[in-house]
Amino acid sequence: MLFIHYPKCTTCQKAKKWLDGNGITYTERHIVENNPSYEELKEWHAKSGLPLKKLFNTSGLMYKEMQLKDKLPAMSEDEQLKLLASNGMLVKRPLVMDGETVLVGFKEAQWAEKLK
Repeated sequence: MLFIHYPKCTTCQKAKKWLDGNGITYTERHIVENNPSYEELKEWHAKSGLPLKKLFNTSGLMYKEMQLKDKLPAMSEDEQLKLLASNGMLVKRPLVMDGETVLVGFKEAQWAEKLK
């Protein structure tokens, strides 16, 4: 299992504590030091079944500074994926990948259902 996070993010810290507390083994990856690639994001988006906008960190400073709320609707899926791949701070976190399962953000009930 791959756990992609930003160590200073409190939600990521809660998610990591939850994984550890439930004895789930994972490989950690720092989202800024090792940003997800275009190919990875494309695959995860397909497996997640979520709208692409859900992969964006909409509460992040960079999202707001770039005024993406207004720009995303006019962008193609390909352009959005390339933008996400350009900077890890644009990607919603934490992300967990386990084979076919892709979880974006930390919702304890959802994680308990999908990962246990």
